[in-house]
Amino acid sequence: MQVLHRRALNRALLARQLLLERSTMSAYEAIEHLAGMQSQVPSPPYFGLWSRLRDFHPEDLSSLISSRRVVRMGLMRSTIHLVTDQDSLAFRPVLQPMMDRGLQGSFGRQLMGADLDEIAEVGRHLVEEQPRTLAELGKVLQTYYWPDHDAAALANAVRNKVPLVQVPPRGLWGKSGSAKHTSVESWLHQPLAASTEPDAMILRYLAAFGPASVKDMQIWSGLTKLREAVSRLEQLITFEDEHGNVLYDLPGAPRPAPDIQVPVRFLGEFDNMLLSYADRSRIMSDEYRTRVFTDNGIIRSTLLIDGFVQGVWRLECKKKHAILAIEPFIPITADIKTALMDEGAKLLSFAARDAAFREIQGI
Repeated sequence: MQVLHRRALNRALLARQLLLERSTMSAYEAIEHLAGMQSQVPSPPYFGLWSRLRDFHPEDLSSLISSRRVVRMGLMRSTIHLVTDQDSLAFRPVLQPMMDRGLQGSFGRQLMGADLDEIAEVGRHLVEEQPRTLAELGKVLQTYYWPDHDAAALANAVRNKVPLVQVPPRGLWGKSGSAKHTSVESWLHQPLAASTEPDAMILRYLAAFGPASVKDMQIWSGLTKLREAVSRLEQLITFEDEHGNVLYDLPGAPRPAPDIQVPVRFLGEFDNMLLSYADRSRIMSDEYRTRVFTDNGIIRSTLLIDGFVQGVWRLECKKKHAILAIEPFIPITADIKTALMDEGAKLLSFAARDAAFREIQGI
């Protein structure tokens, strides 16, 4: 079995994540290709698409959200993802066992004695009546229906049992608004897909993240026991990583040469590339984990140098003054500094186009 070393896996990942060169895909096509984008907060997908697409503008994504062609909802790992309308309907039924498991693990004790299906039915009615925040939903459920149960637990029972989407203005560029929810069926006027088998999702994952192990697939999705589903996919080919783990892949997927030169890239917070593997070494060294993953659950915006996470960045906007602060983890050469300055200037033009003064600090 052919062994794929760290750099080979890195280059394959960059190719599939549209990071070797910016793609001419539309924003909708890119979100579909990536099988969704992690989006605990609204802005990271905008930076993620800017890093991957040619001529991407914030309005491109905002209009997709406003027109209901993409939605924000709890999906893989029970975290908020930005996905296409059709993927929201297809992915959510497959992930229901993970959502059920998460609910029992986090709120099982507070919900003892309650009929979860009844809570879900009442909750669905309430959010379809009018979009509500989880806090608002929990308060109504507790006040009028289940006074002996915790409000947050009741709201999360609905979140995990009913496919909820966050409605605009949440997620729109330059807008603010609390996360109000309704059901995806009500929002899109379409039913969920009938299939609950993970096979199609596995193929989508490999197209965006492969080659990968079964454990990697489980980390990405939050599902368990995927080995049986993988064994059904006879079209897959196999490799090994340098530790002897079996990696599965699509036959025609790109696997560039490991020595191919790659550009520097700025990734936004919570980028899925850092969250979709049991072994993250193809994109980030373990020694940098604590500098990227913070104690309060934030995953910082990162720099890719030679294809790997080797720094972080942040954007500070004060009135008409925009500062891009770059913190490399390694000494950088003059060529890398030039590349970072050039890409950083483009990032500032994208993110702070109304700023009268833009500055790059740290390098």
